Amino acid sequence: MSSALTDLFPHPIVQAPMAGGVSVPQLAAAVSEAGGLGFLAAGYKTADGMYQEIKHLRGLTSRPFGVNLFMPQPEYPGASTGSTGAANAAPPSGAVEVYAHQLAGEAAWYETELGDPDSGRDDGYDAKLAVLLDNPVPVVSFHFGIPSRDVLDSLRRAGTLTLVTATTAEEALAVERAGADAVIAQGVEAGGHQGTHRDIPENDGSGIGLLSLIAQVREAVSIPVVAAGGLMRGSQIAAVLAAGAGAAQLGTAFLATPESGANTLHKQALTNPLFARTELTRAFSGRPARGLVNRFLREHGPYAPAAYPEIHHLTSPLRKAAAKAGDAQGMALWAGQGHRLARELPAGELVEVLVGELDAARTALPDGGDGR
Repeated sequence: MSSALTDLFPHPIVQAPMAGGVSVPQLAAAVSEAGGLGFLAAGYKTADGMYQEIKHLRGLTSRPFGVNLFMPQPEYPGASTGSTGAANAAPPSGAVEVYAHQLAGEAAWYETELGDPDSGRDDGYDAKLAVLLDNPVPVVSFHFGIPSRDVLDSLRRAGTLTLVTATTAEEALAVERAGADAVIAQGVEAGGHQGTHRDIPENDGSGIGLLSLIAQVREAVSIPVVAAGGLMRGSQIAAVLAAGAGAAQLGTAFLATPESGANTLHKQALTNPLFARTELTRAFSGRPARGLVNRFLREHGPYAPAAYPEIHHLTSPLRKAAAKAGDAQGMALWAGQGHRLARELPAGELVEVLVGELDAARTALPDGGDGR
């Protein structure tokens, strides 16, 4: 599937933007230089911090790259997010305070204070947009909702292609109607936060697998589809391309690379038999996110309320303290279901290996694996 997006990079491989310091300029540059599409994650950064990373990345590569933004979260109750008109469910009264009380022992153990849950809901969205309009980048993607048509049109006039994550066919249709250039179909296998457009506790754990999602999205929309969720091998990339995606987005596969900014404990945990499986949890952020099952997730996941970004702010000092103490059992070890297939290769070499595996898999398919 050739499109304005996939024509930007020779190989149908997109490095997922992983917030929290993982998707650093060195990683994005290595992927883009190897013929994929590298991405910076602006989530949890200031607008200036994002701008400085863009400047750094441009000093490392002249190839196209992308920047990911988190959509502002609506106020409770009844506020809408993006153009979906959907409201996040308000947490039960006092739920955040109750969870903070439960975490008091963690704060004492790590000798730190809990964060302020009321530290902001917009992640500096407007300021980051202003930077990206003044200093356009080739691609901008959005997570946790859909930007307004005015925002998408403004970015298009600036020469930027836009992508928005969707986890259902209905969300993908809303993305297309809003005017985005492509949709990222995120299967439930994906590591990190599910990019649902609204957060409904009743839907926890009911996500759609990637191959089923691609088929549903392809029947719902005509814009290009980027497939995301648990992809670790070139043969899997071939499968999603054959299913109708134009490119594949991989996050966990790049997390273990030396260029990744992930904590060493996080990288090691991907293939450590001690962390045998992943699970969707609200324990660290208040929104469903897939991570390796550790002590914190087991003990607190069942009690974490649906309250993002309040819980993210609340637990942020705990996660930092656990990392500083070298305790992987207290960290948010985001990972997709394919984490045991992680390879400790330089990012550029990993792209080359994936392309070789993709070519081999395509050769074995009668139609060349291009989805026709």
